[in-house]
Amino acid sequence: MNTRDAPLTPAAMHWHAMQPQEVAAHWRVDPQRGLAEDEAGRRLAASGPNRPTAIRGPSALERLLSQIVQPLVLVLVVAGVVTAVLGQWVDAGVIFGVVLINAIVGYVQEGRAQAALAALACALATDTTVLRAGVRRRLDSTGLVPGDVVALAAGERVPADVRLLSGRDLQAAEAVLTGESEPVAKNTAALPADTPLAERRNMGYGGTLVVAGQAMGVVVATGDATETGRIAGLIVQAPDTVTPLTQRMARFARQLLIAILALAALTFAVGVWRGGVPFEVFMAAVALAVSAIPEGLPAAMTIVLAIGAGHMAHRRAVVRCLPAVETLGSTTVICSDKTGTLTENAMTVREVWAGSRAFQVGGHGYNPGGIATERTEETGPVAQVAGALRETIVAGALCNNARLVHQGSQWTIQGDPTEAALLVLARKAGLDEADLASALPRRDELPFDPTRQAMATLHEHNGSCILYGKGAVEKLLPACRSMLDENGREVPLDAQEVEAQALRMASEGLRVLALVRAILPVGEPLQSGHLASGLVFLGLVGMMDPPRLRAITAVRACHGAGIRVKMITGDHPGTASAVARQLSIARDGSRAVTGRELAQMDESALRRVVAEADVFARVEPEQKLRLVRALQANGEVVAMTGDGVNDAPALKQADIGVAMGLAGTEVAKEAADIVLTDDNFATIEAAIEEGRGVWDNLVKFIVWTLPTNGGEGLVVLTSILAGVTLPMTPLQILWNNMTTAVLLGMMLAFEPTERGVMLRPPRPPAAPLLDRDLIVRTLLVSAFMLGGAFGLFELALRQGQPLEQARTIACDLFVVIETLYLFNCRSLSRPFWAVGAFSNPWVWAGASAMLAAQLAFTYVPAFNRIFHTAALDMGQWLGILAVAGACALAIELHKYAGNLRRNVTAREPSPGCRPPTKPADRPPPTRPA
Repeated sequence: MNTRDAPLTPAAMHWHAMQPQEVAAHWRVDPQRGLAEDEAGRRLAASGPNRPTAIRGPSALERLLSQIVQPLVLVLVVAGVVTAVLGQWVDAGVIFGVVLINAIVGYVQEGRAQAALAALACALATDTTVLRAGVRRRLDSTGLVPGDVVALAAGERVPADVRLLSGRDLQAAEAVLTGESEPVAKNTAALPADTPLAERRNMGYGGTLVVAGQAMGVVVATGDATETGRIAGLIVQAPDTVTPLTQRMARFARQLLIAILALAALTFAVGVWRGGVPFEVFMAAVALAVSAIPEGLPAAMTIVLAIGAGHMAHRRAVVRCLPAVETLGSTTVICSDKTGTLTENAMTVREVWAGSRAFQVGGHGYNPGGIATERTEETGPVAQVAGALRETIVAGALCNNARLVHQGSQWTIQGDPTEAALLVLARKAGLDEADLASALPRRDELPFDPTRQAMATLHEHNGSCILYGKGAVEKLLPACRSMLDENGREVPLDAQEVEAQALRMASEGLRVLALVRAILPVGEPLQSGHLASGLVFLGLVGMMDPPRLRAITAVRACHGAGIRVKMITGDHPGTASAVARQLSIARDGSRAVTGRELAQMDESALRRVVAEADVFARVEPEQKLRLVRALQANGEVVAMTGDGVNDAPALKQADIGVAMGLAGTEVAKEAADIVLTDDNFATIEAAIEEGRGVWDNLVKFIVWTLPTNGGEGLVVLTSILAGVTLPMTPLQILWNNMTTAVLLGMMLAFEPTERGVMLRPPRPPAAPLLDRDLIVRTLLVSAFMLGGAFGLFELALRQGQPLEQARTIACDLFVVIETLYLFNCRSLSRPFWAVGAFSNPWVWAGASAMLAAQLAFTYVPAFNRIFHTAALDMGQWLGILAVAGACALAIELHKYAGNLRRNVTAREPSPGCRPPTKPADRPPPTRPA
């Protein structure tokens, strides 16, 4: 047979819809012999290695230069150049040092997409067993080609996309690709062409893990053509999102730079026009530029973000990209995965129905602590586990291949999570599986089969053999002839009641299993026919992956903060809806939108649906990406959580990507901005609180620093336009700027998060950096600085004081106003005494250090010679304190007037906030007690 013309690309083939023999014929391969070595070599040359194509990113030099051309950094560059022109080489070195540090930080943060692709390639790299020319051999998976026949076994990763040809009891964990929380039982039967990815039971996908059984399959896609490789393409297509903070600061820096250059040019032109010496006028214009440029702003932003990142790390959120700290505070929508993030990621029995009685089961995760209580009565714990209840629990513990392991303070499992949940149930009932196995030793086993949807084990007891089975209700119930009552006696089967109870439990989001038993003759081998008739129904067990208790509180806190929470999962729609209702993400009666429905929507319809619905189930990787883009198109700031390969494109596309540190893949972590070390949704809520606090501190620093630079700039501009002597020299201005920024302004970075921060609605992305009130406040302080400096300066000159002393008065006035204003800025709306006098000791330390530095500036002879200053007397200090005190009082009165106008009582408004939307299908937000 000529194999040279075998197709080498999967194109749009629906492999899951074809019969195994059709797939083998398509690839012209004999399933019993595999490909010949020479044919495999030709195909490898044509299709390439089985790994995602490496994408060339920007070079190291390009990445470094991109950090320097940022508008905010250009402000620093201009400041450094101007300072160097003045001959202040030490100060210029400090400024350029800040530029270098910012560039290095940004450089390190670049290239996350390339790192994600590298991790993705590692996820696919594995050794595999391949059939070549009739001989099985181990081969590096990168050498696989379409048409290769591979063997899959428990504990191995699937090396490429494979159509299963044959197998026995194969189960694969596909959560990293599909989001399905449970291992998926595989078979070889053909499926409809429109079967969703998560339900293609006859396929194995590259990068997923085989947890049980074995199978043979033919490779149908390698490298970029696999589902995992397709995700690599989506990662490349997703742009590096610019955070709201970066956008705002870039816009602010551009506006500031243009304004400063325009004022400097105007100053130079007016000075020359008035007949001034060009060089002196130029130096005055330089002084204006020096006074107006906030040299400490970029450094302050980095420090504030770094401190916020440190706080987040203490709360189990590791920040990989500094601007992400603030972005969390701007979040309007959180798109969260279900399994492990909102839930415990531990299958737990929640209810047992046996002997016509329902019992609720408490406890969390795999910890065997917990009690059973009557569901319909408030009678407390069940006094004795007996009758049908006991037999149901015994059946679940014996018909079981899982293990429960206690490691340190943690309980972990080995095997299937569903079976492990049954072992935990037995422990909670006071039954140890080892003791049960000793009393009823296993003699035979009928493994779970997808066709019969049941499993059975045979046990010896007192000279007879007992069959215990578990499986789907619809498969086992028709085979039952009787049932046990609460006392353990056989009674006629009430099939209608059993079906009604199973339906009720399923409607509550529980996965329902039926437990059965039968007495078999001694020596008779266990066969599938034994599950077809003559069984005794024991009871129903309902289990689920329960919501995390802290996640329930965190979701409510997010609602109270005006943040919508959307669940996007690959799990079953019914399970997703039930968990969403328990978490208050969705109301009773609301349903999940499925991936199949999303596939039929255009972008306009998708934008409408994503604005209304909060639960999306059976969602495929590219659909997660579409959902994030639709939300962003609606103007939302989106935080996306995920742990699997399938989440990586959406994590990179989102404004803030949050990966799971415990269960997350390296692909997801590399694509994310923040990694949670405890995989808990509540940590996201805590990080958002920290992010809002970081934004507050940034705004506080900006509101504090702008009047300093604005006041100095106004003083210089007024002096030049009026043709009078400068109240401060450029060198004195530079002293003020550098010392106050470090010793005063930086202290605001340590302000603790204010109470009520999670009761505010989110900030809209397009909101200005400062609102009207804060702009007015900035102008008010600048006016006090301008009027006070000129007034005291001119008063000193008229009293016959030397020029050096008059300028010292102006310099000291600026510093004292800035020091008192620092305490005003500790809260932007509440009075400074309501913040907590010693809640931020750094403010007092900075103010004390600034006072010592300014006293040296005023009284130490060496400083007097360098900065041309002179000592002041008590009367001059009283005048300075009077002006500064009046400014501080005016700011507090301005806060009070603003609060009255906005009718704010207990919480501080966020500049430019919008009220949270409340769609009809979202429960009203409530704040936990």
